[in-house]
Amino acid sequence: MCGIFGVVSVDPLQFDIERCTHTMSHRGPDDYGFHRDGYGGLGHRRLSIIDLSGSRQPIYNEDQTKCIVFNGEIYNFQELRQELLSRGHRFSTLGDTETILHAYEEWGGQCVDRLRGMFAFAIWDLREKKLFIARDRLGIKPLFYAQHQGRLYFASEMKAILADPSFPRTINELALNAYFSYSYIPAPLTIYSKINKLEPGHTLCWQNGELALEKYWDLQFYSESRKSISYYAENIVSLLQESVDLRMMSEVPLGAFLSGGIDSSTIVSLMSRGGAENINTFCIGFGGEVGGYLDERGYARQVADRYKTNHLDYEVVMDPEGLIEKIVRSFDEPFADDSALPSYFVCKVARSNVTVALSGLGGDEIFGGYERYLGFKLRGLYNRVPSFVRKHIIANMVARLPERSDGHYTINHMKRFVRSNELSADRCYLSYLSILSSGLRRDLFSDPGRFEQYHEPCDEIFLRHFNSDNVEGDCGSLDRALYCDFKTYLPEDILAVTDRLSMHHGLEVRVPFIDHKFLEFCATIPNDIRMKGLEKKYLLKKTVRPLLPRDVIDHRKQGFVGPMTQWLKHDLREYTLTTLTRANLEKHGLVNVETVHRVIDEHFSGKEIHDTLIWSLLVFQKWFDLYQN
Repeated sequence: MCGIFGVVSVDPLQFDIERCTHTMSHRGPDDYGFHRDGYGGLGHRRLSIIDLSGSRQPIYNEDQTKCIVFNGEIYNFQELRQELLSRGHRFSTLGDTETILHAYEEWGGQCVDRLRGMFAFAIWDLREKKLFIARDRLGIKPLFYAQHQGRLYFASEMKAILADPSFPRTINELALNAYFSYSYIPAPLTIYSKINKLEPGHTLCWQNGELALEKYWDLQFYSESRKSISYYAENIVSLLQESVDLRMMSEVPLGAFLSGGIDSSTIVSLMSRGGAENINTFCIGFGGEVGGYLDERGYARQVADRYKTNHLDYEVVMDPEGLIEKIVRSFDEPFADDSALPSYFVCKVARSNVTVALSGLGGDEIFGGYERYLGFKLRGLYNRVPSFVRKHIIANMVARLPERSDGHYTINHMKRFVRSNELSADRCYLSYLSILSSGLRRDLFSDPGRFEQYHEPCDEIFLRHFNSDNVEGDCGSLDRALYCDFKTYLPEDILAVTDRLSMHHGLEVRVPFIDHKFLEFCATIPNDIRMKGLEKKYLLKKTVRPLLPRDVIDHRKQGFVGPMTQWLKHDLREYTLTTLTRANLEKHGLVNVETVHRVIDEHFSGKEIHDTLIWSLLVFQKWFDLYQN
């Protein structure tokens, strides 16, 4: 796992490659290297995992006409290496980076089709003055790019591009609209008008100032002819075991996150079945005034005891001083999924013991683990209730319900479900994703007319995925919700927070559920066994029941999030009030001060839960002070 940076130009180039690359020293604390020529420069920071004494980057081909910088891991590189050797290629290292370079020589841009793993890499052809960049199929590894003054920049993190003092930091208002709607910014947008994210499963080619993007892979959801549950279960175990085994490759200490949920517990069980001994596992819980909330440490301990792991848990007590700034600097743009807080701590704890950790991320997205999937499925049943009863009796009753005092989302989810029910299927699901009601979306910005023009383009980013031809079935199909999440929420929220905060601590995280061969099979599972009745993740639970303690499988899903609703009322209350003052909000003048303060009052009083919006406002204010003020 590493950090990469580069800049190429149509004109002779003089550029401080070192300065920009070293902004990402946290991603690669073990080594660094550079390439420079008259028209291009590449930089690399290395976290050594494989071929510890070799594979220093950039790496060159035999005649020094091409060089590569690479971030990630290619799990089938040994197999590819043997094929390339048989075709006459000569290797000077034992790692996976050089394999990509020779694969590019052999197959050109189609080399990405042969790679199995997580990756973002750039290959510079010195002779042709041509740059080729690729990002892995699911977006596990990040890649940003920008064009400015005849130059093309690329980097693992935007801070490397922003280190160029001439680079503009103009805010992208469409991205700002998306951020306050969803708490993160979906690809290809970033908060900066001149910087884009390379979308998952895409390549970028630059030559003579011309840029070309191409999609090389996508996930296709369809149901095969009906097969038995045992058929799906057997293939799930076989393919997931293979994925876990591939990700056990390491020359440094390796462990696993163990939250106490089904997904991470399944990964630990398969690591053990694959022959791993004395596995290091890591879990966190929550202390302070909300201690015990969402605490799954007891379930994690059951799995640890069953598989005799070296288990360590850690209790998080919220202390905002310094922590929020560290999180904001890890992203370089506003990012407000509050899972960043527990992620920060579990990565910190893991890195003190290992360099590589396996994670259960992705299980919810492919097996139907989120409450919103259940809500989307229940929508069809609810619509059988007479319209008058839904609109004038149930809706009025639910709207009057006070939020739960313990911070749980039961009432809040009920309100969102009822409010969204009359919408079309695609916009109904979009409303589940959004943190803003239509009224708040109108009232949040200080100049509503200025931002209204961005509402529909912002929605269309998600709607085009929901309505994609890559999904068979009607508009009410659960597969459409899953596909939408695979194209947006998974890469640019869940995987983004994992990458940034693990690399903040110099930790590599591997995600066996997010293996493209495994997912291609899972995308053929019929929805009536993916979720059966009202039981989320029915098929996965049935599949792994022999591997895990009963309590781990049957307890209510709690999720890898912190108790933000309660934190804002207690541990973060003073921080919220002193940060979101009129004076601070007027520094940028983008949001309506009265609306913000009304939202805070409603949350503190328990009238309505606004934790995600308030956290989004706090993070944005900190980002603005650090990057724009």
